[in-house]
Amino acid sequence: MQRIAMKGRWDAICRAVGSIPPKYLYTLFLLMAVGISFHSWYSSQDMEKWTRYNNFLIFKDAWSHLIHNQDLYVLYPAEYYDLYKYSPTFAMWMSAFAWMPDVPALICWNIMNVVVFLIAIRKLPVKKEQQSVLLLFLAIEMMIALTSSQINVLITGFFILAWHCMENRKIWLAALLLVITIYIKIFGIVALSLFLLYPQRWKAALYTAFWTLVLAVMPLLVISPEQLTFLYKSWAYLLANDYSASYGVSVMGWWHTWFNMDISKQAFMLTAAAIFILPFIKILYSRETKFNLSMLASVLIWVVIFNHKGESPTYIIALTGVAIWYFTQPPTRLNTTLAVLTLIFTSFSSTDLITPYWIARTYVEPYAVKAVFCSIVWMKIVLEPFFVAEASKVVLVEEHLKAA
Repeated sequence: MQRIAMKGRWDAICRAVGSIPPKYLYTLFLLMAVGISFHSWYSSQDMEKWTRYNNFLIFKDAWSHLIHNQDLYVLYPAEYYDLYKYSPTFAMWMSAFAWMPDVPALICWNIMNVVVFLIAIRKLPVKKEQQSVLLLFLAIEMMIALTSSQINVLITGFFILAWHCMENRKIWLAALLLVITIYIKIFGIVALSLFLLYPQRWKAALYTAFWTLVLAVMPLLVISPEQLTFLYKSWAYLLANDYSASYGVSVMGWWHTWFNMDISKQAFMLTAAAIFILPFIKILYSRETKFNLSMLASVLIWVVIFNHKGESPTYIIALTGVAIWYFTQPPTRLNTTLAVLTLIFTSFSSTDLITPYWIARTYVEPYAVKAVFCSIVWMKIVLEPFFVAEASKVVLVEEHLKAA
């Protein structure tokens, strides 16, 4: 009875939100980008050192370090804390923002992220009334992502837009979008697996190789070949050493903190990769194109929950995967329950607007709570191609027997 009542309340909420035109939620997200940018800057004025938009400064200052032939991958404590962990090419792209003062640059940065994300959401096969519910489903996670001034929102948008390009046979553009994400965050490589679901695989491989080379040498416009070689070696060294540093807000972090499991990262990741690829093999064999969107959702969730450096702001990527999985298929009681629980334990649990700050800091983050229901949803997505295919076979056999 409680589950039925919960589903009834959820359906009522969805109907109410669905009546809101999506354009109002687009405006809300854009205002959120501007407001959070101002708040991040203003609340940093009383800080003795560094700022609340530290991540953006890491990106922005990388351009200056690049053109002055400095090592991008060392600490610059006079400017920001933490390390720059992205490609030399991404540092070059940040020239678009580096010339501006912090406030307008941060506003433009967050608006760019949101605009790309909204364009991507509009490309999904979701009805207008469902699109409003989907956006509100992601609103809190969007706020968390923008507050961190990272680039996870744009990466989410590029993954979705790349899928849309594949669906419309614009393979060259899909390859470009995915290679751009790789040069920002290396986990974009995982999204290349989506090309397996489409017939133009060799063409996709050639375009991917072409764009990889073009973007790799792009910094030569401003630095020497010797400096670029040095930077790529320094980047590789940083990534290799960074891998063993922590479990992050991930499945590994969840199992380690909850069950005190000492996990071999290599074995764990190989197992996760094998499970991830299984439905691709099944779909390729059965040629079931209806699962392509589910595989996009699987990619969006996988790159976060199996990321050893996963953190709260990256979950805009994973929760968007959950939203795509839920809102692009007919709702069931099980799916609705999982969607609601994921929203509660992923978004609600990590904002002090709903969950007290001390609970989030003491339990939610250390115990990787955000990863729990995202992981359960991901497992369901991975298993669905097998069970749905078997169910379809049973129906076909029954129909054949009736006809006979």
